Amino acid sequence: MHNNIDELDYKILDLIAGDARKPFLEVARQCGVSGAAIHQRIQRLIKIGVLKGSQFIIDPGQVGYDTCAYVGIYLKETSDFDRVLEEITKIPEVVECHVTTGGFDLFLKLYAHNNAHLMEILKNKIRPLGLQRTDSIISFHEAFNRQMPIPVPARQ
Repeated sequence: MHNNIDELDYKILDLIAGDARKPFLEVARQCGVSGAAIHQRIQRLIKIGVLKGSQFIIDPGQVGYDTCAYVGIYLKETSDFDRVLEEITKIPEVVECHVTTGGFDLFLKLYAHNNAHLMEILKNKIRPLGLQRTDSIISFHEAFNRQMPIPVPARQ
C-alpha cells in the first residue's frame, strides 16, 4: 500500500472525499472506531501528504467569472520555462497550470468575466511572456468535477 495507508485510512478517505465537512464522529461511527482515532488518522494523513487540506469551493459564475478557458502554451525557448511559470503564477485568473507532454509546454485553466476579459488576459498578461503561441479552448459548461475514487483494498 502507498505511504503505509491501511484499510481504515482508505475508508476514511472514501467517506470524507465527497464532504470534507463531514463530522469526525460520523466518520468514526461508520468506521467503527472512536472520534479521537479518526482525528489522529486525519492528522497523520495530512502530515504524510495524502490529504492536502480542505477548502470551500466557490462557483466562479456566482462571483462574476462566466468564462472558463483552457490555454495551451508553446514556449519559444525551453530555457524560458521557469521564468514563464513564475510569471503565470502572478496572474490571478489562472487557477491551474500543468506541465504536459505532447504539443503544449504548459496547459492552463483560467476564469474570465466574459470573452472580452479573456481576450484582455491573453493579450495583456499571457502573450507578453515571450511565447511562441497559445491555443485557447472555451468551456461552455462543466459537466462534472469529482475527486479521484478511493480504492478500498480487499481484505486478504
